[in-house]
Formats: sequence, structure tokens, C-alpha cells
Amino acid sequence: MRKSWIAVGALTGILLTPVIRAGAPPPLSGDILGQVLGSNGVAQMGATVLLYDRYDQLVRRALSSADGKFAFDQLIPESYSIRVTLASFVPAIRRNIAVAAGSEDVLQINLTSLFSTVDLISSGPSRGTLMSDDWKWVLRSSQSTRPVLRLLPTVSSSAQSPASVFSDTTGMVTVSAGDGESFTTGSQQSMGTAFALATSLFGTSRVLFSGNVGYIGSAGLPTAGFRTTYARTRDGGSGPQVTLTVRQLYLSPRGVISGPGLGAEAGPALRTMSLSMRDSVDLSDNLRLDYGFGMESVSFIDRLNYMSPYARLSYDLGSKGVVRFGYSNGAPPLGLATESATPEQETASNGELLNQDLAALATLPRVSLNNDHVSVQRTQNFELGYQKVSGSRTYTTAVYRESVTNAAFNLSGPQGFLPVTDAMPDLGTNSAIFDVGAFNRVGYTAAVKQNVTEHIDASVAGGGTGALATGGGAQAQTGGAAGLRATIRETESPWATVSVGATVPVSGTRIVSSYGWVDPGTMMPDHYFMTGDVSQVTGWNVRLRQPLPFFPSLAGRLEATAELRNMLAAGYLPIVSASGQKALLTNAPRAVRGGLAFIF
Repeated sequence: MRKSWIAVGALTGILLTPVIRAGAPPPLSGDILGQVLGSNGVAQMGATVLLYDRYDQLVRRALSSADGKFAFDQLIPESYSIRVTLASFVPAIRRNIAVAAGSEDVLQINLTSLFSTVDLISSGPSRGTLMSDDWKWVLRSSQSTRPVLRLLPTVSSSAQSPASVFSDTTGMVTVSAGDGESFTTGSQQSMGTAFALATSLFGTSRVLFSGNVGYIGSAGLPTAGFRTTYARTRDGGSGPQVTLTVRQLYLSPRGVISGPGLGAEAGPALRTMSLSMRDSVDLSDNLRLDYGFGMESVSFIDRLNYMSPYARLSYDLGSKGVVRFGYSNGAPPLGLATESATPEQETASNGELLNQDLAALATLPRVSLNNDHVSVQRTQNFELGYQKVSGSRTYTTAVYRESVTNAAFNLSGPQGFLPVTDAMPDLGTNSAIFDVGAFNRVGYTAAVKQNVTEHIDASVAGGGTGALATGGGAQAQTGGAAGLRATIRETESPWATVSVGATVPVSGTRIVSSYGWVDPGTMMPDHYFMTGDVSQVTGWNVRLRQPLPFFPSLAGRLEATAELRNMLAAGYLPIVSASGQKALLTNAPRAVRGGLAFIF
């Protein structure tokens, strides 16, 4: 009898086992599934997928499979963020992915070279969820449970506080005045107010907005320029960067070279708009490619549209240094000098980085007139360089081949020295811009930088390249701009630059003094070095930056700045017209400027 009851009990247990499993409680975790696709819809294998919790702590890590799929299972119900990275693509990020008990969130990641996206295809409870919508309505309608069990609506990402959207915000406001500027120095105005503001957006990108407003001294009319930069971060470093710059300037009347400005009688407005993009890619462990381009439109009498591409290839030799090859065609590749930094680096040196952006805003295209037609100076540059850092010393060598068309320089002379059809009004001076034509040159340079002490650094650079001369002040044989151009010739000339910088420990005063020697009787056009940090200046220049006392309760600091350019008037090239009139041609006019900056 006992054996019979044991057999009956075992059979009953076997029959009831499926019923018990079917009635088991639903799972208390959720899943996130996804697939990574390229811009053409092809599945991407090997993409790194990082999962973060609501505190931005790394929770899981996965790699996409051959069909681009990945999965994170058994996740605790809460809000998650996901980041997907793959070489040659912009990282894709999505925040506030709500995972409920028993739910499955399906994502589709579309990676592109400019703007990557993460789309939520479906987000809902899977079979066997802990609570259905019917039970939620029951709890809401129950008087006994309403005070305790209240369902609140989910807060969307658009309702985030501004503090969580913007972070690491820095800014600067400067007021400057002094001698008038020139197109040839790349400055924007003789007196005005400039500002720059940088902030981090959602911790994944950087937005920088700067502007410069004021009055041109020789025209008496307002001028303005604005620049906006958007940069994405990539694996903690800089990513793609897009910049939009617009400017509007009112110049002196056409044909006026000397004499006071004529106020409201100023000439037509010069308007420029440019859109530029820069990015970088690691081709291998030691090989890196930085590339970009700029599209610019210039409107002054005529309208010109042109493109300026550039690229730089760097091969890292480890302790033996870095070899670089650069190419540019058009405007100077300022994107290589103003590459985006991480938010931490920008916070540490926000003043320098904001000043770089203001300098890029002030760098105008070198516009000139040639037979009453507007021309823009364009430069084609092939450059090969080598750089090595040995302790506190940096060695740099470079060789380049440069071709310049519509070269524009500052010309100071009596009124009527140039025909109206070839006299482009200068920006903030009483001079004009003269188109000397085209020239080709080959140059080489070597430089050494040394940190002497913690507060003193020095550099020495020198080399040889093509310069412009007039052959002992030769007089133009024929009148007009063509005759003046015929007197200018190319010649090989050496150059040397010595620079010393010092910081006073107690007061924080920063002084940088440099002297650039060029062969007397020649004018040395500047060269924009792409493969190394080489300083090439003309004459004696001094820059002074002095921190000032400020209210301790206010977050920020004041700085006074002063700048003296080419105080010895070096590099002035005399030219004589067919009628015997004399003028001076230069790319580095003397100037004294000062300003006050508030940095926060």
C-alpha cells in the first residue's frame, strides 16, 4: 500500500510541474537589443557598445556581431545611456533609455561620418511582464491605494534642467583700441568689443560662439563679425568640427590712400561668409590624417565663391620624433592650429583657446582689386616637416614649395598713386591694398624651442626663402598698376627670428618679445607652417599681458593686454611710380594696440 501511494505522489508531481512553471512570477529585469548599420545600410561588425547607468557609470561593454547586432540582458529597471563607437564614424549616443521589468528596448544605430543617430524602434513589455496597463488603472481607481501607489508620468529628456544640458561654460569679453589694422595682418577692426563663449552640450559636444562689433576708424560705420563652432568629442578626444563665420565691414571710399576717413561717405560693404569642416582619422597605430576644407563667399563689387581644402599626414616614430606632410590650397588652414580640445583642457586654458577663436574670426580673406575686378589671395603649399621633443627642448625642421596668386600687401603713398580700379580700400588704415600678382618660392627652416626655467622659455628659428625686392628702388617705366608690378621681382633671402617669453611669478605678468631679421631692402611674405610650431615675424614685436585685481566674490579675472608690432619698421619695400611718386609696400605695418579682457 505504501509503495502504491509513493507512485501516485510521484506521478502527481510530474503532471503538476508544467502548471507550476507556467504560473511562475514574471522576470524582474529588462533587455536592450540593437543593430549597428552604416550610412549605406550595411551591418557594421566590431563596433564598441558601452552601456552607462543614470550616474554615467559604465555598466556593460559589448561588440557588435557579424550582422551588427548586440544585446544587454537582465538589466535592473532604471534609465540607461548607450554610446556606440567605430573607427571612421562619428560616435552615436542616446540617453534616457527607460528599462522596465520584463521590457525589451530595440535600438537601431546609424553611423555616418558627420552625424550619427540612435533610433528607438520599439520599447514595450515583453511576454510575462510584471504589471499590465489594466492593473495600473485598477490601482489608480482604488481609493485605498491611491495615496501610496501613484503612477507619475515619465520625465522626457527635453525637460532636463539647463544645468544638466550645459556644462564647463567659459567666456571672455575684450575691449581694444589703438592704431588701425590692415588686411595684411589679418585683424578685423581698429576699435571695438569682442566676446567669446564656449560650453559643453550634454557632455558629448562643444559649442563655441564668438563675435566682434565696433567701428572702422577710417569709415565711421559699424562693422561686425560672428563665428559659431560645433565640435563632437570622440573617445575622450576631439572629433568632427563644423564652423560658420559671417562678417560685414564698411571700408574707406575707393581710391583714397591718405587723409582722414570720410565717415558716411564710405565705400561699399565687404561681406564674407564661410563654412568650414575639419576632422581626423587614425589610419594605423602610428599614422594619423588631419583634413578639412572651407567654402567661402566674398561680396565686394563682385561676388566670389571658392573652396580651400587642406590635409596633413603625421607618422609617429615614437622617441625619434614625428614626420609630417601637409598640403593646402586656398586660404591658410587655420583648422590645424585651432583644433578642438577636450573640455578639461579648455577649462584649464580657456583664455588662450578663446583668444585663438577670436584670432580666427579676425583673419579675413586678403581681398584686392585688379583692373576693377575683385581678387582673393590664394596659396598652394606643399610642406614636409620633422619634429622631435627631447626633454624640455623641441627641434623642428621643414621644407616647402609655395605658389601664391593675387598676393595682396599694404601700400602707403600719396593720393592718386594707384588708379581707382586697382586701389582696394584698407580695413582700418588710410592706406590701400595692392595686388602685386603671383610669385613662387621654395623655402626651408630650422627651429629650436627651450624651456629655460619654469617661467622662462626661448626659441630660435631661421631659414631661407623667396622675398620681394625692387632692384634698388627702380622706377616704373610705364604708368598704372602693371608698371608698378613690373618693378617688383623675386629674390632669395635668409631670415631669422629670436623670441623670449617670461612670466613674473608674483604679479603673473607675461611678456613675449620677438625680433625678426630680414634682408634690408626686401619684403618677406609670411609663410603659414603646417608641419611644426615655427615663429616667423618681421621686426621687433612685444606682447604684454597683465592680470589685474578683481572682486573675489565674482568668478572670473581681468587682464590688460598691450601689443607693439614691427616697431623698427623692418620689411618696408620702397616703390617709385612712373611720375616719380614714392610709396611703401609692406605686409607688417607698425601698430600699437591695447585692450582689457574679462575672462570667466
